[in-house]
Amino acid sequence: MKRIRLEKGLTQEAFAERSGFTQQYLSDLERGRRNPTVVSLFELAQALGVDHVALVTPDEEAMVEGAPRRKSDAKPLPRKPEKRKSVRADRRKG
Repeated sequence: MKRIRLEKGLTQEAFAERSGFTQQYLSDLERGRRNPTVVSLFELAQALGVDHVALVTPDEEAMVEGAPRRKSDAKPLPRKPEKRKSVRADRRKG
């Protein structure tokens, strides 16, 4: 979406006015922090003057072999072993 917005010469603010969505929502979409509903996708495409398919077609950047497409596609970092707490037996003098 950002690539198309920039090709059209629109700032996020101008795109927000044109689309009716907030600038913050559009920023979150462009950063991958939010996902639009199908209805929102159509409205965004209409505001950009493109077909909705253009918004879901991966950019060349995303097509680079081995590059994760989403954060969820990235390999997780190895976990550090947890420190074990020593459990001491409660010793009472009796």
